[in-house]
Amino acid sequence: MTHAPTLTTSRLTLRGHRIEDLDALAAMWADPAVYAFIGGKPRSREEVWLRLLRSIGQWTAFGYGSWVVERDGRVIGDIGLLEARREIEPAIDDAPELGWALAGAAQGQGYAREALAAVLGWADGQNIARTCCIIDAGNTASIRLGERMGYVLRTIGRYHDEPIGIYDRMAGAGAIG
Repeated sequence: MTHAPTLTTSRLTLRGHRIEDLDALAAMWADPAVYAFIGGKPRSREEVWLRLLRSIGQWTAFGYGSWVVERDGRVIGDIGLLEARREIEPAIDDAPELGWALAGAAQGQGYAREALAAVLGWADGQNIARTCCIIDAGNTASIRLGERMGYVLRTIGRYHDEPIGIYDRMAGAGAIG
């Protein structure tokens, strides 16, 4: 069974999900600053629970997955690679999808860039040739960050009948440090 490796940066620890993370993650996904561009509505505790279990299981099924982002022992985010199998047009089932979310109080401090650099450095080291991500057109901060990290807009797709930017990154592209 594969588990999430612990990744560290100068300010953050990225570690595997644990059952006891449910309360902190449920609070994060109830914050409008988190869900505004990711579904547009708060996630229920049940949805967060299923997401947490998916995060744990991805490592076993695929050898990669998501991490909880901690700062000084507090959960401030969720980031990682996943096989979402979303009903999106066009389909993005040919590369792992990278997703990230930080609690509202942790946004705007460079933590997302720091966590993305750690995850993408790890993915590059695992010879994952390409990753993709989807970003709401209104989420200019995430678009700028994704582009800084080497993501390039492939196309505008549709997800839940809404337009969504589909971005690709080849291993080694963009700023990792």
